[in-house]
Amino acid sequence: MPVPSVRLTRRTLIQSAAAATLVGPAILSRPARGQAAPSERIRLGFIGVGTMGRGHVGRFLGHDDVQVVAISDVVAERADHARQQVESKYAEAVKSGKYQGCAVHNDFRELLAREDVDAVVIATPDHWHALGCVAAARAKKDIYCEKPLTHTIAQGKKIIAAVREHKIVFQTGSQQRSEFGGLFRQAVDYVRNGRIGKLKTVRVGVGGPPVPCDLPDEETPAGTDWNLWLGPAPERGYNEILCPRGVHKHFPAWRNYREYAGGGLADMGAHHFDIAQWAMKTDGSGPVEILPPPGQATSGLKMIYASGIELFHGGRSGCTFEGTDGTLYVDRGKIESMPASILETPLAEGDERVELSTDHARNWLDAIRTRQDPICTAEIGASSAAICHLANIGYALRRPLKWNPEKQEFPTDSEANKLLDYEMRGEWKL
Repeated sequence: MPVPSVRLTRRTLIQSAAAATLVGPAILSRPARGQAAPSERIRLGFIGVGTMGRGHVGRFLGHDDVQVVAISDVVAERADHARQQVESKYAEAVKSGKYQGCAVHNDFRELLAREDVDAVVIATPDHWHALGCVAAARAKKDIYCEKPLTHTIAQGKKIIAAVREHKIVFQTGSQQRSEFGGLFRQAVDYVRNGRIGKLKTVRVGVGGPPVPCDLPDEETPAGTDWNLWLGPAPERGYNEILCPRGVHKHFPAWRNYREYAGGGLADMGAHHFDIAQWAMKTDGSGPVEILPPPGQATSGLKMIYASGIELFHGGRSGCTFEGTDGTLYVDRGKIESMPASILETPLAEGDERVELSTDHARNWLDAIRTRQDPICTAEIGASSAAICHLANIGYALRRPLKWNPEKQEFPTDSEANKLLDYEMRGEWKL
């Protein structure tokens, strides 16, 4: 439900003298023509500025009603590089060509304690998402968090509870709902409107489940807080495959290891399973049964929904929807149907259409101002991530499983329920 728009206005006006020092007077005192006034800007902090986080910094810097005020990363070089990215951009808008005013923090908790931060963008490794989201919600910061939203199914409940309690505007980074030419939105509209008949089967082609981390220990580079990178994960030595040295330009392979993520299945699966459930109208629910493939195969797992629709992990990259009257396939940059006439016939004026969003970041920023839900809430993000975790549990146990999507548990299966969460290391608790 909408929440009265009071916090942003109050926090952008208080402590004006302190804010001018912290945020930087040059760009706030005289906005460029066409830009939002200082009191109207949403002040952002970024938690995690690796390859994805650095990309988010650039994207949000392109919005004139945003002011980036703080950066946090466990690698000093990366945090400083992002700071320079911010200050170089803002220097272009002032007569002197110089700007200082973006703070850097090693520990994200210091960033969350700042009064001049209205909202945060979280782009850490997956095992940090829940801790960052819950802490940010308690600090009354609106949140944009990368997918997959959680590292376990149980974490989803805790994020949702914190977001609801503190009335946070939350966007999960499932950009396929907004971007990529609207192809995914088109596919969802066509499936929902029965253009392929009654939906029977969905196939999602993404990578496989994670594996235990067996990387050798290496010397930790200067400027890297390895203990903080590990956070709630089991203690182990540094390895640059997990946390690359300095400023890197690739997506690190921590995604492959179960201590930090859900493998390729959860990495791209959080995108494509999200689209599958969106089309099925189950993006707040889930399947009732999980059936793993024979032997040790890492694809072919089947999930069955109460409606009888079967969702398969495996097949062609992207999403393939199979109905009684045809098939529709969608991936980034491509949409096809069989027969071709399905896509050749436009939707009618009265047909059902999902929410229109063409810019995922803009959708969140607008929601912050209106206090309305954006296109991919915490509930949706947790549900999409849960599909990936259910598949990984199915591959781990290698036997049929019954699932209750409302209670978020395996009925009468204590062994499976133990895999819904794990004990975090040391001081870290949700």
